[in-house]
Amino acid sequence: MTAVDYSLENNKLATARRFSQLLSEEIANGRASEDTVKSYTQQFKLFVHWCSSKRLEIAQATEEHIKEYRRYLVNKKLKVTTIALKLTVVRRVFEVAVERGLMALNPAAKVKPPKERIDPAERNNYLELEEASKLVDTLPKDNSLVGLRDRLLVLLMLVCGCRQIGLYRLNVGDIIRRQNKVGLRVREKGSIRVIPLRTDVAELLERYLRVRKATGERLTKDTPMFVSVSRNSKGKRLTRRSMQLIVNKCLEDAALKYSESRTLTTHGLRHTVGYLLTQVGKPLRVIQDFLGHADPRTTAIYAHIVNLWTDNPTKDLAIVI
Repeated sequence: MTAVDYSLENNKLATARRFSQLLSEEIANGRASEDTVKSYTQQFKLFVHWCSSKRLEIAQATEEHIKEYRRYLVNKKLKVTTIALKLTVVRRVFEVAVERGLMALNPAAKVKPPKERIDPAERNNYLELEEASKLVDTLPKDNSLVGLRDRLLVLLMLVCGCRQIGLYRLNVGDIIRRQNKVGLRVREKGSIRVIPLRTDVAELLERYLRVRKATGERLTKDTPMFVSVSRNSKGKRLTRRSMQLIVNKCLEDAALKYSESRTLTTHGLRHTVGYLLTQVGKPLRVIQDFLGHADPRTTAIYAHIVNLWTDNPTKDLAIVI
């Protein structure tokens, strides 16, 4: 088997294209996004290369082989979340193979990722309220197309907790209006949900769209919400990489991108929403629903962080030192 051969048995999955087709048919009940299929394919390639280096036919892989692959990922010093994703992809691929009768058993079914050894409270990947306010104060305030676009992009993450992938997929037709209320229909992580917008964010959205119309652009329901203005890609959907660069520049302009204890990312803005909502006492169930967390344990991490750093029980100990 070569490094680009995706065969599982009898050459029935002989090409990456066929593998992608199977994922499209099986993942998310046949409704997987193009990004998800692409991501799964890329993740699976590493396993294919590893099998090739071991001269192992994928169809002959056992549970011990999958555990050995897990050790290989650990030795690469990948993050636990990254290892978990790669193992999930391998497990799902074998599930598809078993469902299609290509294999009898799933060797990855019982192989779990390594346990996380870092307390979530140790991670500093969010902004305190003062820092969030500083970021808002340094965002572009002009009414230019670029200024409005960049300000809206950051605020939808920082105030509304939107994931980057949801904003990347967002179209003009995804605006939801209910009387005087405005929301966005976002597609992220295999689900579709509506995110309500604060009045000031909704007004910023309307200003941004008015400026785009004033330039002569014809907006339809399928028009991307965030578009490039560069010469070579003007009017095309803003790439995820470009979104990262915009957010990074805004963070750097506010001197918040790098510090001794953290390097903030786009997802850190979303974490900021969860952290600050927990800090002001919003119920975890409300925060879970607002952020679209499938697992309540994900939301509970914010409570753990807030309680640890703000409600330190030792402050009440009557010990003089």
